[in-house]
Amino acid sequence: MDFFELIRNGELENIKQLVTADPGLLEARDARGFPPLVLASYHEQYDTTKYLLEAGADVNVQDAAGNTALMGICFKGYPTIAALLLEHGADVNKQNANGATALIYTATFGQNEIARMLLDHGADKTLQDQRGNTATDHAKMQGAPGMEELLTN
Repeated sequence: MDFFELIRNGELENIKQLVTADPGLLEARDARGFPPLVLASYHEQYDTTKYLLEAGADVNVQDAAGNTALMGICFKGYPTIAALLLEHGADVNKQNANGATALIYTATFGQNEIARMLLDHGADKTLQDQRGNTATDHAKMQGAPGMEELLTN
């Protein structure tokens, strides 16, 4: 089984052995351009995500589309991993290739709990994606009044 498959499956002991033998794996990319940290968090592998961060993975590393681990969990909806990434200094205002931010993803996918966390960590509600839409605009488009209220107060 390859390194990235181990990450998807959360096989932490095997991952630790490989990273110990080759720390450069923290910066590797799979065939689709996903770095280990983005993959681990996206597949809700909390322990693996935590280990990768502690081993020195860049919390703000971006995949081929410019998404960070924080962005990925914002549409998947994993608050415990969001908290972990924020504790490790994830940039809440980083933008991907389309200008989307983690906050825009929470608004689009109705992740109110994570949106609150992002706002508590200084997420900028005024940032716009390439189409000129803010997180509040996305909340309105999704018909999410709770999110809209969260973003306007």
